[in-house]
Amino acid sequence: MPPAEGTRRSQRRFDVTKRAVDVAASAVGLVVTAPVQLVTAGAVLAAHGRPVLFRQDRPGRDGEIFELVKFRTMRHPDATHMTDAERLTGLGRFLRSTSLDELPTLWNVLKGEMSLVGPRPLLVEYLPRYSPSQARRHEVRPGITGLAQVSGRNALTWDEKFALDVEYVDNRSLRLDLTILWRTVRSVLARDGISEEGQATMTPFLGTVVEQDGAA
Repeated sequence: MPPAEGTRRSQRRFDVTKRAVDVAASAVGLVVTAPVQLVTAGAVLAAHGRPVLFRQDRPGRDGEIFELVKFRTMRHPDATHMTDAERLTGLGRFLRSTSLDELPTLWNVLKGEMSLVGPRPLLVEYLPRYSPSQARRHEVRPGITGLAQVSGRNALTWDEKFALDVEYVDNRSLRLDLTILWRTVRSVLARDGISEEGQATMTPFLGTVVEQDGAA
């Protein structure tokens, strides 16, 4: 159930403050990590070739589409239709486990398409598959990290991830954001929950609508 009106007003005020923090933090982060990003770009170029950056449309706040930018972690697919597990390189696994592949995403934060903390932006094709409750994850800007990421990342089921996303939407606050950022550092250092067991990342979200159509 959505929060009460008084809580919603407080959250709207927090959202304004949060945006200011996102702008300052992402700007500083881009400057500080520039040498690391340069080295990472060179490594990706040597291991994967061009392009160095992975770009893909993702839904943001209110479902508005934007272009997510990350470092590439996979080889280009070939004629034999390689699986994601086969395309993921040793360098790619390292970049994902350390979250170095996410550094270019600071540009998305600076531009206002994302936040440091919020539900992760998923695929555009998932939009019609969400239940009304699950779709509430788009009431806020998507984040580089979020409550689901520090609670198990890709080791969680989809239902668990979406429940945590909505929990964040309903309870977002400065204290919660700081807690998530701190837990993110711990999670990255421990390299927890990088992928679902037996998968390179996470199995696709089929959604209730797709399951019903398939059964018809």
